[in-house]
Amino acid sequence: MTSARQAPAPSVPAPAPAAWTTVPYPVLVADRAGTLRHANPRAVALFPDLAEGAPLAGAVPAWLTRAHAVTTSDEPATGIVTGAVGERSYEAHPTVTDDGDVAWWFVDDTDHRLAREALRIERERTAFLAEASNTLLSSLNPARCMDTTAQLASRHLADAALVIAPRVGRLLPVVSCVEGGEPARGQLDADPADVPGLGEALQGFPPVPSRWIDPATAPVWMVPDGFGDVGSIVITPLPGHGVPAGALVLLRRDGREAFTEAEEVFARLFAARAGAAMSAARLYAEQSSLSRTLMRDLLPPVLHQVSGVEFAGGYRPSKDHERIGGDFYDVHPAVTEGEPSFAVLGDVCGKGLEAAVLTGKIRNTLHALLPMAGDHQRVLELLNGALLNSHHTRFATLVLASAVREAGSVRLRITNAGHPQAMVVRQDGTVDDITSRGTLVGALPQVRSTTVEARLAPGEFCVLYTDGITEAKGGPLGDELFGERRLREAVAQCAAMPAEAIVEHVQMLAAQWVGARPHDDMAVMVIAAPRTRHLSAVDGHTRGRFTA
Repeated sequence: MTSARQAPAPSVPAPAPAAWTTVPYPVLVADRAGTLRHANPRAVALFPDLAEGAPLAGAVPAWLTRAHAVTTSDEPATGIVTGAVGERSYEAHPTVTDDGDVAWWFVDDTDHRLAREALRIERERTAFLAEASNTLLSSLNPARCMDTTAQLASRHLADAALVIAPRVGRLLPVVSCVEGGEPARGQLDADPADVPGLGEALQGFPPVPSRWIDPATAPVWMVPDGFGDVGSIVITPLPGHGVPAGALVLLRRDGREAFTEAEEVFARLFAARAGAAMSAARLYAEQSSLSRTLMRDLLPPVLHQVSGVEFAGGYRPSKDHERIGGDFYDVHPAVTEGEPSFAVLGDVCGKGLEAAVLTGKIRNTLHALLPMAGDHQRVLELLNGALLNSHHTRFATLVLASAVREAGSVRLRITNAGHPQAMVVRQDGTVDDITSRGTLVGALPQVRSTTVEARLAPGEFCVLYTDGITEAKGGPLGDELFGERRLREAVAQCAAMPAEAIVEHVQMLAAQWVGARPHDDMAVMVIAAPRTRHLSAVDGHTRGRFTA
């Protein structure tokens, strides 16, 4: 490697040859024809083939011969040049004397060059690790993290890379990638003990030095198709959060320089970042799966006609990113033909996950009390006792409804426990209140309530809702409540509409009213008498259940 600095060579008077002897640098003087006129002892030690009166060519490196020719010609001055002499690197500084000769001073810059090269490599590696961290942490998908790890490793660290995850049953999940290619996923029924160090790496033990691994022993499944012979292998663990995330295998083709100790150390630095990202992605996936399992019964159902009665419900959480909260509703079909179906809509004090915990307790307790669902007061008393005896300090408001189809109409029994009054909308759009009153549950030793009966003719419906709808703030100034009056006007316009359409209409108006402003959980349920006669059935659906 040679380089030149474009600075003209200075011109000085020619010193006596003896003057060069005491100079602490190698110095040689050559005339314009390239013939050596003088060389001090240091220069002779550096270039043993030098001889006064002999040409420089053949006695010094070619890069110096070319630089001397340019310096003594009419071409632009070359200035300082750099080149190798054996395993060392030197700067050659030319000085042109008055008689046209050129004195070359040699300064050993090997240490500076190595330092500059080490700094360049360190900067590149630091930039790569930063890029790798950002890329790996941008996804919480375990499979995508494995793909990214294999692709980055094959691009920057080796000719090919394999990412091996912990065993799933009998199989090892593996992602392989060749430099410049795309990741390939697979599952192998292989024994990690067949590869020295792989079994230990999968268990999180320190890596085995690459010089201990014979590339010829690499099993077929480890070498990508068309890769050729393996020249060297690095196997390092992928550390995780308490549990190993897997192992990283780096392959280099035969004929290339084997992995150096510095490269192995750098591979471990990369593996630490990749392992942390893979572990985080796997942990997130496990927690998401657990959350989905635990919330499965709390998610919104699609309510349908139950024993000839139409049910529909809708829910909007207080925050768009949340799926559960303190509002809930359930519909339990009657076990015996001709018996009422049991429905409940409630509002637990609070929002989010903490409220949802109590919501789940209430739902499960009510489900256990279904055999006595015909006695609303008894159900509320038992539920109140269960909540008072728990560690929860929250309370809830409820409205219970029993609905049964009788001779084309629907007979309702409504019991209120501190909840907003239910509304009945008649065929002509008249809105009647069901004036059942009662105390909330979970706060007082005794709960009192009254049960009111109502009858729905075909096309009429009952609306149950939480205060998140009537207390939603919005309007032109953003501080006006949606209110009961607007809700009554909204449902009055829905006379004879299907139950699902009524729910959608109320939700749409409430959403438009609040816009993007903060709001409480909102839940609404409609119980309707169909306009046409239906068979008494559950329409092939199990009991509808929802918790928000």
